[in-house]
Formats: sequence, C-alpha cells, structure tokens
Amino acid sequence: MTLGFTDSRFCGDFSCVFSLDFDHAAMLTHSANFGGTHVVMDIEQFLLSGSPLPAADVVIGGPPCQGFSLLNKDRSGDPRRALWEPFLEVVFRSGASVFVMENVAELLRSPEMAEINSRAEQNGFLLHAAVLNAADYGAPQVRKRTVSIGAKADLFPFGIPLPDPTHSGRWRTVREAIGDLPEPVGTEIRDEPPPLDLHFGRNPTAMSLERYRAVPPGGNRFDLQNNAPHLLPECWRKKTSGGTDLFGRLWWDRPSVTIRTEFFKPEKGRYLHPEDHRPITHREAARLMGFPDDFIFRGSKTEIARQIGNAVPPRLASAVAMQVRAALRKSFEETGKKRRAS
Repeated sequence: MTLGFTDSRFCGDFSCVFSLDFDHAAMLTHSANFGGTHVVMDIEQFLLSGSPLPAADVVIGGPPCQGFSLLNKDRSGDPRRALWEPFLEVVFRSGASVFVMENVAELLRSPEMAEINSRAEQNGFLLHAAVLNAADYGAPQVRKRTVSIGAKADLFPFGIPLPDPTHSGRWRTVREAIGDLPEPVGTEIRDEPPPLDLHFGRNPTAMSLERYRAVPPGGNRFDLQNNAPHLLPECWRKKTSGGTDLFGRLWWDRPSVTIRTEFFKPEKGRYLHPEDHRPITHREAARLMGFPDDFIFRGSKTEIARQIGNAVPPRLASAVAMQVRAALRKSFEETGKKRRAS
C-alpha cells in the first residue's frame, strides 16, 4: 500500500514518516524501499510502551486478515480479528485527518465492521467502506478486498468516498503481466538483476510433473479425476466436489486469480503457469500483484512469498491514494482561503 501512495509511477505526493510491523522480513523490505522510521514490534506492545508517534496526515494499514478469512473455518475468538483496535489507536494518536484500512472482503459484513464504524465516529471520523476488486483498478489480478476510508468530519463533512473503477471492462491479463518472461532457472533466489533474481522454479517430483502435464489449458484437479485418475492423491479420490481452482492453470487472457502466500504450491489454488508444466515463480506472482521489477524484496523464499501474497496491489492502493490526495488538497485550499479571509 505504501508503494501505491508514495511512488510517482502510481500516486506519489505522499511520503512515509513511520512504519511498524511485527514481521521482521517484511520490515526489511519496507525499509529497503521507503523512508521514515521503521519499527519491528507488535503494535499493541508498541502502544503500551508509550513510544512517541510522529504527526501524520494519513495512516494506512492492513490489520492481519486471517481472522476474517473464509480459509479460517473456526474464526470465533481469533485475536487477529481485534487488531483493528490498536490500528485505530495509532490513527488517533498521530493526529491524522484520514486513515485507510484494507482487509478481506468478509470484513464488510462482519460484526466488527459496525464496531469499527462506531469507534471511528466516536473520534470524529466519517467512514466509507466497500468491497473493491483490484482488477477494476489496473491490477492483473481478481482480488476482492474491503477498503475503508475514514476522514475527519470537521474537514470532510461528507467523508471521502471510495474511488470509481478505472479499468472496468478492460482488465489487464496474465499475458500482459508475465508473457515476456523467459523460462525460470534454478530453484533459489538468483544473484542477477531483476526480473531474473526472483524468477526461479521448484524441484518437482516425477509424479508432480505428470500431474502438471495432465492439466490442460484452463484446467484444474478435476481433469486429473477425469483423464488421469491414477495420478490422484488419495484425499482427492474421496472428494469429488469442491473448489475448481485447486491444481488449476491460469488463463493467458484473463487476470490472475487471487495470489495468496503459497502461490508456489499448485495444490493450494490455480497457480500453474498457463502453458508451462510448473507453478508460477516468485517474480511472476510479484508481477501479478502489480509490483514493478525494481521493487526490492528482502528475506527467504518463503518470507518473500508471504509478503507478495499479503500485499495490497499497488494499483488499487494508488486509486485510493489519488482519492485521498484530491480531498486533502481541496481541504488545504479551503483552509488557506479561510485564513486569508480572517
């Protein structure tokens, strides 16, 4: 999200003054790309420590989404569901006029959404929230997320609405994002300039290769059941219904499905290359999220994959940032007029 707000290829005009996350590798990546003070700490511990927060016009963030995710079947009592509370505490302590919070689509209809709205209103904010699809804003990926914009009511009497789609009906495709990449080399992060540094493969078993070859363009695990039942793992033999994305191939001429943290495992979703017999690489996943090749990632293969899968597509963040920028500029201009008039 920071990239979409601060980089001139996206929105620009914002600068990062402070960042905090519990994930050490994610913060190494953030500090390699953005300025400001970087703190690796649990957000609740940070607030309890009494450490000062710099003043900020805008606070952006994505409290962990796993507590709301449909992939988490038993979500009741998950402490990650409540991390929006310290996030809002940071908003209030920093004196921000605007905050942006991103989470999974399920948040919008959850009881917590009403609590978030109530807490924001109690502290003088008006909240606009909706489920946005990143593909509608130029990301080559269908990724639906709840995005909330909170704005100080005294500065923005009607709040700040969510941005209108910029790419509705003309979604970017997998081919546009990764079609120019060569065959991946090796199985480790490479000491080469991007994009080849993260364009490495895996070391599949003979059985896995057979399974990859048995899945036709646009196919999925049901093609194994129908065409090559001898390749089916036992758990799939017993499960004749369910998700159609498992062990599926991406389509060249559509956006990608939602990229998650284990995109390198085809058994986790539709993560097979559109025609090559392999899962997508880290570089391909990063491009399908919308990261430019020169964005710097830090950490192990697994840590980088987690950062990619948990990210907010920069194009979606940029659309929100431009909406916030326009509202702030208008507010600054009106405030300046009032000062000159007085």
